Amino acid sequence: MTLSTMLSAMGEGMLRSCAIFFLTILFSMPLGMVIMFLRRSRLKLVSGITKIYIAIMRGTPLMLQLLMWYFGPYYLFGMSIRGYRFPAIIIGFSMNYAAYFAEIYRGGMETIPQGQYEAAEVLGYSKTQTFFKIILPQVIKAILPSVTNEIITLVKDTSLAFTLAYNEMFSLAKQIAASQTSFTPFIIAGVFYFIANYAVAFAMERIEKALDYYK
Repeated sequence: MTLSTMLSAMGEGMLRSCAIFFLTILFSMPLGMVIMFLRRSRLKLVSGITKIYIAIMRGTPLMLQLLMWYFGPYYLFGMSIRGYRFPAIIIGFSMNYAAYFAEIYRGGMETIPQGQYEAAEVLGYSKTQTFFKIILPQVIKAILPSVTNEIITLVKDTSLAFTLAYNEMFSLAKQIAASQTSFTPFIIAGVFYFIANYAVAFAMERIEKALDYYK
């Protein structure tokens, strides 16, 4: 099998890996914000349940969580899981990364002095205006390095979709390598992950520079 043929064969897997990445970002980042607010709730029951959720998501392997999201509906409720493989992957990734993003957001929120909230109230800002116009821009600036690290980790973690026999890029690389007794597919996969992570780091660096006026 020639290099061009390998690239063509792995092309679909690359698209699937990209789909997992972008959909996870799309769902997990806003969900993480919701979880962060629940974690900071003054209601002890809500805050306590959220703490447990975050602890479970961060304290157990993502691979195990994927298996639970996929097979759980069948074993617990007898539901059919035909056609459920990809949705289970996106749910598993999103719920896991939302927990990490929630803690990152919470850390960023706690860096903001209480005096800024009080000053905004004196100036007549509502709580919503205070959050979006004063607090959020500063939080984004503070958490960008941590968010970048999580996104880079996500690029590599997309390979864990093989747990559910989903043919993303790394799974196809292993299959082609085994059938062709060649190491080249692994090199191609490595180059893909490197380029993807470099693109993420470059984009996040540009965003960070654009926010330099918050120094």
